[in-house]
Amino acid sequence: MKRNKKSAIVTARMMPEVKQRLQERARDAGMTLTQYLIICGLGQEIVRAEGLDALLSELKAQGRNLNRLTTLANMGRLTVLRGDELVDGYTALCEQVSRLTEVD
Repeated sequence: MKRNKKSAIVTARMMPEVKQRLQERARDAGMTLTQYLIICGLGQEIVRAEGLDALLSELKAQGRNLNRLTTLANMGRLTVLRGDELVDGYTALCEQVSRLTEVD
């Protein structure tokens, strides 16, 4: 994976009160000041969904478990009954998370 290195610097002068308000808004959005300013400057909307971090963590754990089961089943070391139901349930959960995070 190629990572783009941030090498351009922008300097802005503002009143200390304005800087403090921007920092507070960035913190409330769960972002760094740089991330916040870039998103706002590009006219993108910031959407925070409370509790999504825990849900995504659980979703990732379930995905890892599903991958382990699939690997063991493919190796012939495990017989999975109703595996299609497991995959369908996981897919439905992924789609729900995707819909929750969509921005109109």
